[in-house]
Formats: sequence, structure tokens, C-alpha cells
Amino acid sequence: MTVLAAPQTFSPPTRPRRIRPALFLGLIGAVVGFLGSWNPAYWGDEAASVMSAARSWPSLADELSKIDGVHGVYYAFLHLWTSLFGTSETATRLPSAIAAGVMVAGTVVLVRHFGDARLAVLAGVIAIVLPRTTSIATEARSYAMGAAAAVWLTVLLVTLIRRRVSSGWWMVYGIAMAASVYLFLYLGLLLAVHAGYLLVTQRDAFRGWARGAGIATLLAAPMVLIGYLQREQIDFLARRNYATVANVLIKQWFESVPVALFCWALILVAVTWMLWSRRSVKPVALLALVWLIIPTAALLVGNATVLSMYNVRYLTFSTPAAAILIATGITVVVGILRGSWTRTIASAGLIGVVVALCVPVYLAQRTPWAKDGGSDWRQVAEYVQSNAAPGDALVFDQATKPSRDPRLALRLYPSSFTGLRDIALVTPFDETNGLWDQVAPLADTTAALATSTDAWAIELAHGSTIPADVSFLEAHGYELESTTLIHRTTIYHLIKE
Repeated sequence: MTVLAAPQTFSPPTRPRRIRPALFLGLIGAVVGFLGSWNPAYWGDEAASVMSAARSWPSLADELSKIDGVHGVYYAFLHLWTSLFGTSETATRLPSAIAAGVMVAGTVVLVRHFGDARLAVLAGVIAIVLPRTTSIATEARSYAMGAAAAVWLTVLLVTLIRRRVSSGWWMVYGIAMAASVYLFLYLGLLLAVHAGYLLVTQRDAFRGWARGAGIATLLAAPMVLIGYLQREQIDFLARRNYATVANVLIKQWFESVPVALFCWALILVAVTWMLWSRRSVKPVALLALVWLIIPTAALLVGNATVLSMYNVRYLTFSTPAAAILIATGITVVVGILRGSWTRTIASAGLIGVVVALCVPVYLAQRTPWAKDGGSDWRQVAEYVQSNAAPGDALVFDQATKPSRDPRLALRLYPSSFTGLRDIALVTPFDETNGLWDQVAPLADTTAALATSTDAWAIELAHGSTIPADVSFLEAHGYELESTTLIHRTTIYHLIKE
């Protein structure tokens, strides 16, 4: 039984014709995502990734038993990756750029499954330039991989529906879906997306899907349990108030107001067309609409009623849906026009506007201070390496939240701090079951300070107020020799005779 018109029948193109555009656009997506990805310094979330990857296997297992268990698969992957390619920004962000390209290719393949080659190419181009795509390509986190997994799982769903496969293939779907949850917990929401799509368009396939969904739920249950038991690790969301209209409508996929206004206008055109022409709705557009709405609504409702769980990055896996709807809006606008040349020019013009609006966002994402409001830890490390001498004492700001602690510069760029004395360190991060170093209050470091004539206080706070750490050092015989503002971090050099 179908509620809407059944998907249009078509003669599938030959495999090379079907695959070439996806491979080409996927490669472009990976290259566009990778270019300049090495420019921004690491920030707090990436510090968690890189430092976790640097642990030994027993140490990583100890950490995951306490915190970040939901990121365990990605950390394990990154451990293997960095053992081969190192821990530079270029190395650790490359997998995300590749995954962004895989997501773009999957978007093209998904749309092409429904027979519309032009819409597939348009959706692929939009997927390449969307700010959410170009952002995740510069992150040493699992979001890009999650988005790639989401679109290819949806390709698998559509393939199984069209081929009317046996129940054994639905078991494969269930196993693949469960595996994606181990990569990124919220990918479990794809089950609701797929269920919603099937209930509206393909109810006769629902029984087979339900078998696969049952297997996925059973296999993913341990990860869901881990996420629940370690839910305190996202307590910080309650203090951030991320669930705002601006975040949902702008930051979530578009990052800037001009991009959001133009893209939402095209999405509105697509949705209006779908409501107006319900009997001829393109199933891929309906799928994209369900994919765009259900995960966002689920997180917002859960955020308001259960616990704080919303973050714009958590909806990254719906990026292909946004691209498909924007592309659909373009085809609707172009379809109103007459003449093939007019339509071609209009289509190119609308794509050009999207690209032009996204370019400033793309360039801003690749500036040295692009992360977390201006993270500058690499530049801090470079300054310390150029100016400090072996034996000098290091003092790091302890008044910040852990994810902005300047001490992370030492952990992310350790070679820049060789020979310097981390006087407050009690237990290195990789000997704990937490994410960060355990440190002593500065008041307990007087014995270590007695043997150092030079001290470097690395502080997040800056301006006219002298940080407490600097005042403490001055009270113990040091004199302020220089003050250097890097970007958001200030380095104080103190000496004593």
C-alpha cells in the first residue's frame, strides 16, 4: 500500500554513468574540504580526540570506561591513524575531509537512485559548499564520518526497498545501522527517519525494515547504555543554551545569515511545491524533508523534556538532506521557466549565488583563529619554543574550563615545550581515567619555583587586570619582564635575580 504515488519507474543507467558523477563530485568535496584545513589551531574538542588517540590501548580503555565511551570507536581509529601519520592538524583532519567527500558522493548516489541525474548533480554541488560540510572537514572529530555513514545507510535502505530483497539483507541493514551508532550515538535517529519515510511511501517494505531495525536496536543497546551512564559528560550543554532559533535555523547547517536566508528560501520553495503537488512529489525530496525534520525535532524535544542534548554539530548527519532540499528548490524555480538555455542559465545562476554566499564562510573557517572563538594554542606553542630556555618553569591558567585550558597547548604540541618544567603537574592525562591532566594549585609549587630563574605564565585572561598566577609569581620574587598577547592567550615572562 502506498499513500503517495509510488516512486517513478525508470531504467537505471549503466554503472559507469551512475558512478562517475558521484566519484567526481566526491573527490572535489574531499579536496575542497581539505584545502586550508591545517590553518586553524586545535581547539578543546579536538584536544580530546588527539590526546585520547595518543594513549596506550590500556589507558584508552580506562578512559572510555569513565568518559567519552560514545566516542570510543573514533578514538580507536584515530589512535591507529596517528601512529602512522602523526598528530599534526593536517594529519588528524584529513580523515574528516575524506569522509566529507564520501558524504558528497553518497548524496549524489542517493538522488541518482531515484532517477534524476540533474538533481543528483545539483545536490552534490550544494553538499560540497554548504558551511556545515566545509566545517566538519576541518574537525578531528567523528561528525564527518557520521554524515557519510548516514547517507550511505540511506542508500542501502533505498536499494533494499527497490530490489525487494530477502530478510537476510535486512539483517545486513540492521548490523550496519548498529555499527553507525557505535561511531556516533545520535545516528540511531536515522531509524526514525527511515521509518517515517517508509510509512508514508512504502508501507509494504515496513515489515522487512522492522526486522532490521530490531537487530540494530539489540546490537546498539550497549552503546546506548554507555551513553546513558556517561550522560554527565554533556551536562555542560545545560549551561550553554544551544537550543536557540538562531542556532537551529542558521548555525546548524548554514553558519551565516545570508547563506541561511537564501537556502531556507529554496527549501521553502521545495516544501511548498511538495504540498501543492502531493501526487507527484519526488520521493527523494520527501525523504530529505523527513530526514531534515525528525532528528532536529527529536533533539529539541528531548532537550526540553529529558536532558540537555542539543548541539548544532550533532545534526551534521542531516546535511545531505539539506543539500537535497536546496537542490530541489532550485529545480522547482528553474522548472517554471521556458527554454532549455534559460533553464540552464537560471540553474547555474542559483548555484552561483549559493557558492558566492558560502565562500566568505569557507574562508573564515580556514583562518588561524577559526576554532572556538579564536583558539591559538599552536601559536602559543611556537612562541614558547622560540623564547623559552630549557629549565624554565611553566605556569598555566587554572581558572578556565578544561577545554580552554592553555595547558592543552603543551599536550597538542609537545615538541615545543621540550626541556621546560611543568611545575604544577601531578598526574599526566594518560595515567588517569579522565580526559585531562591532574594538577596541583600553584600555591603548592613553591619548591619547584625556587630552582627556576625564569617562569612563563600562560593565561587565557588578558587586558589591564593582572592574572592571579602572575601576582603569585611576583609575590615569590619574580619580576614581570614582558607581556605578549598571542590572540586570546597572553604569555607573561617573569624573571628573578
